Amino acid sequence: MKRSLLFAALLCAALATNAQTKQDSTAKPSSTDSLMNSLSAPEKGEPVIATFKATRLIFSQTTETVKKKELNFLVIHRFGDIAGAQGGGKTFFGLDNSSDIYIGFEYGISDNFNIGLGRSKYEQLIDMHLKYYLLHQTTDNSVPVAVSLFVKGGFKPYHVETNIYDNFANRFAYFTQAIIARKFSSALSLQISPSYVIDNIPFPLAPTNENNFFAISAAGRLKFSKRMGIVLDYFHPFSNYRNNSVDPKFYDGLGVGLEIETGGHVFTINLSNAQAISEINYMSNTTSNWGKGQFRLGFTISRIFDFNKKNKSSY
Repeated sequence: MKRSLLFAALLCAALATNAQTKQDSTAKPSSTDSLMNSLSAPEKGEPVIATFKATRLIFSQTTETVKKKELNFLVIHRFGDIAGAQGGGKTFFGLDNSSDIYIGFEYGISDNFNIGLGRSKYEQLIDMHLKYYLLHQTTDNSVPVAVSLFVKGGFKPYHVETNIYDNFANRFAYFTQAIIARKFSSALSLQISPSYVIDNIPFPLAPTNENNFFAISAAGRLKFSKRMGIVLDYFHPFSNYRNNSVDPKFYDGLGVGLEIETGGHVFTINLSNAQAISEINYMSNTTSNWGKGQFRLGFTISRIFDFNKKNKSSY
């Protein structure tokens, strides 16, 4: 009997202890505990936003993407030579001519994945591209750079120079690059982009011209006010034919411009020696020389349209 009473007493004590333990585990932590937890918990870096204000600078794509269910409408224009044999007063310093005009669209499938479509006057190129924001730079530098991947395919529907398209596949060209950028401060952003060009029929038509070659681009933006900044853009093709050709002679691309943000628009006015706008063309066919006055006025207008459904306030 005594053993039974002792066993029952021990069982009740165990149950009471267990209940107290559960109550303590679900109890709200004290202010001291909360403070200690917050001091010991590591800070998680937030993604850096607006490394650049637009998806494109003068030549280069940026790491930026259009957000989900947003549409970016692009109009890019390059006039003729300001000076040199083809410029001057007789062409109103190039404004009478246009070396290239591009109209394009970019749509956000998600915040990090875009699809785009456009057409150029230069070689009547129709292109389609994909861009994926692979890595976001973080405020705590756990990820020190932003990285985007860009792929473009181009199609030439009409004859260029001569009827050389004996094979339908010859009308296609391709371009791919990795865009690596860092926002150093609210004013300064820089990027570098290793690239690769594939052209099934390379222009000009020369036996030593390569169908494919590597290239590199470098670009940056320096803001001097809340909505304005200076942009620089440069590219260099690693092509034996282009680096050693005498006629025609090829040059690296260099552009300088003023970027203006107006809310819904980003407007860039620039000077550059590249005639073409699409990466497939300007990487391959830049034959204009700054030193001879063969540079031109250009502009880019980017306008975002938002197709996300807005949450309406209830009354």
